[in-house]
Amino acid sequence: MTPRELERIYDEHAGAIYALALNLLRDETEARDILQEIFIKLTSQPEILQSVRNERAFLLTITHRMAIDLCRRRATRSRNEDAFAEQCSGLFAPSPDPDTQAFRSALSQAMAGLPENQRLVVHLKLWEGWTFEAIAQSLETSVNTVASRYRYALDKLRDRLRPIHEEL
Repeated sequence: MTPRELERIYDEHAGAIYALALNLLRDETEARDILQEIFIKLTSQPEILQSVRNERAFLLTITHRMAIDLCRRRATRSRNEDAFAEQCSGLFAPSPDPDTQAFRSALSQAMAGLPENQRLVVHLKLWEGWTFEAIAQSLETSVNTVASRYRYALDKLRDRLRPIHEEL
């Protein structure tokens, strides 16, 4: 596929692809991502359009399938986050001391309220004893990113736990 053909396809169909993706996903970023993925696919596999009679119908079908896949991934991610939040509530063994138990419960709730990426870093750092370098390597990100997520998470935990700490 020549750049000129790709440009023509983009000019003719990008608006419809984006509109459908946005309508299905209700998220501009995800809609743009799908649009981009489709055109990346077209540049890497130009033969997929060779036997197509109606380009727009074909591209909108691909858009629909990609949006459904993304919704399924979202639902799976949401279920996994909920399961992880439930696991967080079981991070601590019950304590006979009511103050200790109240703090453990508040910490579990505060951990469950963190964004997934921050919660993961805190868990690996505090409960598993990993270094920032090991976490960064495992998550395939930079040490600075891991350290920032850790710092932001600790700030949020501190803010959420301050009232109970002062009460105890």
